[in-house]
Amino acid sequence: MTQAQPARWTRHHLDLIADDPATTAPLILGTPERLLDLDVWDMWPIQEEDGSTSVILGDEVWMGLTAPAVGHPEERHDVARIRLMAKTGTGWRDLGNVFADGVSPGSREWSGSAIRRQDGTILVFYTAAGSRGEEPRTFLQRVVESRMALVADGDRVALEETSGHRELVRPDGHTYVPADEIRGGPGQIRAWRDPAWFRDPADGRAHLLIAASVPWGDRYMGAVALAGEDGEGWSLRAPLLTADGVNREIERPHIVFHDSSYYLFFCTQRQSFEPVGAAPTGLYGFVAPRLAGPYEPVNGSGLVIGNPAGQPDQAYAWVVLDDLRAVSFLNYRNDGPEKTARAAFGGTIAPVLRLTLDGAKSRVEVV
Repeated sequence: MTQAQPARWTRHHLDLIADDPATTAPLILGTPERLLDLDVWDMWPIQEEDGSTSVILGDEVWMGLTAPAVGHPEERHDVARIRLMAKTGTGWRDLGNVFADGVSPGSREWSGSAIRRQDGTILVFYTAAGSRGEEPRTFLQRVVESRMALVADGDRVALEETSGHRELVRPDGHTYVPADEIRGGPGQIRAWRDPAWFRDPADGRAHLLIAASVPWGDRYMGAVALAGEDGEGWSLRAPLLTADGVNREIERPHIVFHDSSYYLFFCTQRQSFEPVGAAPTGLYGFVAPRLAGPYEPVNGSGLVIGNPAGQPDQAYAWVVLDDLRAVSFLNYRNDGPEKTARAAFGGTIAPVLRLTLDGAKSRVEVV
């Protein structure tokens, strides 16, 4: 694959963001139903190799990060586990943790993707955060794969491990900065996480998109890293996108192939911009005629779905599916100054939206 220069997300693009219904999510009203008796966030479905959502025994099967719904919500990242869930015609069914206790090389599990291969096996790509058994917990991030067998019998759906957990690709220390801080917290650490698998329909080659950090002066900026499958391993490519001086933390990058175009989506929070609040928490996107680019920002600015000004943190961690559903989780709603963080936190799926895409233009619709 011939790699074009990385797309650059710049201040000029952010200056084009306007108050526009086409790119503004509706207010989330009422109290959406909780999926489980746990906090749930950063969800993704098991997908087929062409990007479509897998249907198993008549249901979509999803994964998401989960943690006990206690304490301060930001502490959930320190104990996160990947959970399996079935989306049925009447709601959601809990299928338990994806991995058994103590098998991940990390001290907790962060976001990724899952692919059903043609032979029926499931590849689970995820972020192993920290190291198994460590104390205190660190912020080392590794991109890991586990191969699993799908068990679908009667109304039972489960995954059984058929291989160990294999680290796939590491930042090189030059183009990509290692994510190995000892201390940190949400929005305060470098990134090497959120692996999203994608098969390029142009040549059939498999790739991983990774939320990464690149050098920027004496600091770092957010980027979308690309790795290509190379025999039994993976090799790094140049970034697809860098946030030159405007954002330090891009998360959950993924590609949707639609109408012969490659839509690169990612999300970020208003606190991650420089300066803070320069753009809204939301889903952002770039589009290109080929995987390698050249990419241009959707809607001129890159903004695809922004939280409304009245509830700037209401939803986060969007994933766009091949049918253009945009799925996120209910984050924080500002319902009054007396609300505690726990009371304001949703910890469940947010109302699903749908995108309309027309070249480099998009519009958000209510499902």
